[in-house]
Amino acid sequence: MRRKILFFSTLLATISVLATSILIIVATYRDFSSIIKKEVVVQTAYIQSAVEIAGIDYLKTIKEQANHRISIITPEGNVLFDSVGDTLKMDNHLLRPEVQQALLFGSGENTRFSDTMRQQTYYYATMLMDGNILRVSSTINSAVSSFDNLFWLIILITVTTIVIAGMIASFFTNKIVLPINRIDLEHPEQNVVYEELAPLLNKIKKQHRQILQQMETLDRQRTEFIAITENMSEGFLVIDKEANILSYNKSAITLLDAPKKNLSGKSFLQINRNAGFQNIVLSALDGIPKEHIMEVMGLYCQVLANPVIVDKEIQGAVIVLMDITESQKREFLRREFSANVSHELRTPLTAISGYAQIIANGIAKQADIPNFSANIYEEAQRLITLIQDLMLLSKLDEQNVSLDKETIQLLNLAEKATLALKYKADEKQVSISLSGDIGKILGFPSIVYEIIFNLLDNSIKYNSMGGTSSISIKETSNEVIFSVTDTGIGINKAEQARIFERFYRVDKSHNGSISGTGLGLAIVKHGALLHDAKITIDSALGLGSTFSIIFSKA
Repeated sequence: MRRKILFFSTLLATISVLATSILIIVATYRDFSSIIKKEVVVQTAYIQSAVEIAGIDYLKTIKEQANHRISIITPEGNVLFDSVGDTLKMDNHLLRPEVQQALLFGSGENTRFSDTMRQQTYYYATMLMDGNILRVSSTINSAVSSFDNLFWLIILITVTTIVIAGMIASFFTNKIVLPINRIDLEHPEQNVVYEELAPLLNKIKKQHRQILQQMETLDRQRTEFIAITENMSEGFLVIDKEANILSYNKSAITLLDAPKKNLSGKSFLQINRNAGFQNIVLSALDGIPKEHIMEVMGLYCQVLANPVIVDKEIQGAVIVLMDITESQKREFLRREFSANVSHELRTPLTAISGYAQIIANGIAKQADIPNFSANIYEEAQRLITLIQDLMLLSKLDEQNVSLDKETIQLLNLAEKATLALKYKADEKQVSISLSGDIGKILGFPSIVYEIIFNLLDNSIKYNSMGGTSSISIKETSNEVIFSVTDTGIGINKAEQARIFERFYRVDKSHNGSISGTGLGLAIVKHGALLHDAKITIDSALGLGSTFSIIFSKA
């Protein structure tokens, strides 16, 4: 703006100076020409009077003093006298306009370029009494020649004017622009600069208010977006068509085990170089949505990649990551559980079917039938126990226990379980001891009994011949600790995390010498969860085990 004002101000000053100079020269030229013409006419009158009195000889006397060119021309056009040129060398002047006018009207005038004078010349002619023509002429500078004479003066004036105009324009431009530059656009309505700017400032005020509102909305949406995405368990990535990261959340970094430095603008390859991950991302950038399950640092992650298409052109991709570790583990456990159940059911059923077939076909001896029947009964009881344990576990899983909680004395339930397992303990020569407090808790009696029964059963089952199983009950200010300690085979530290899985056995055998369904500790675990109780294990291989259940005191 400053340059434009300075340029146009200087240009206007230059044009003004040149136009003024030309107009002055033209006006001066016209005035000067008028004066010259009047002077020539007056001089012609004086010379006419003198010539008519003294004759043509008078002209010879004033030839040297005359300021103008004086000529005497006959009616035939011959030059009788000329104060400047040689009459013998002059052309016939009959056709000169001023001569023609004098012959016709008594006087005449004309302005033209003189070949003799080599200048612009004004001619005035009048008829003498003897019929000859008196012509007086004077040179007149043309407007162009006048301009040429004044050229350097005009240039000097123009340059001076341009400099002065530039300085003045610069000064006033700065003075005009300075308040505009100082306008506070944050509060445009508080600026009093020029009335002409008031509409503009009002528009700026409205636009500023709209921008602030839009910024507030965007900030709120961005804050909400960050709050939502950063607290999502699912991870997400947004990448552009060049495969560079535009946005991501904390869960994506965690699930992909990516470096926690700023990844915006970096290639997605810096997050994870898993081949399957790369393939589905590149596929999404080709416009094909895909999904993939990948394992990262022991976690299973489902990756969904979808292209972002705007106006039928792929602009990038959105990748969503979901932690499906639990569902994968559940699926693994479900398959393992199904396999174990099938195996555990098949074993007694196979035995029952085999013994029954032998008896039905009459192959068995009469003396063996009681023994076969006993085996069938034992396997059937094993099958019934397995089904009962599975049904109990199912209820515990769903927390579907249609009973009311009661005040329970753990000491009474422990005594009952001890009596129920006395025969099994005697068979293995395991001595059982019971000591401690009454242990009052609030719970489901049948479930708590199953917990105690299974813990004591395992302490006998996995004990050494002639070993001991000790039950202790200890009350504190707000807890009741129920513990079962044995002198059995013990449990390796590496396996202690898995012993509560269904059908998991430390001896790795489903057909070993130790009988059971493999569901006892699973029932203990789920029963403890139902009562918000904690389980602790203290065991070492070959040194026995101690299982403790910590209940809240009633």
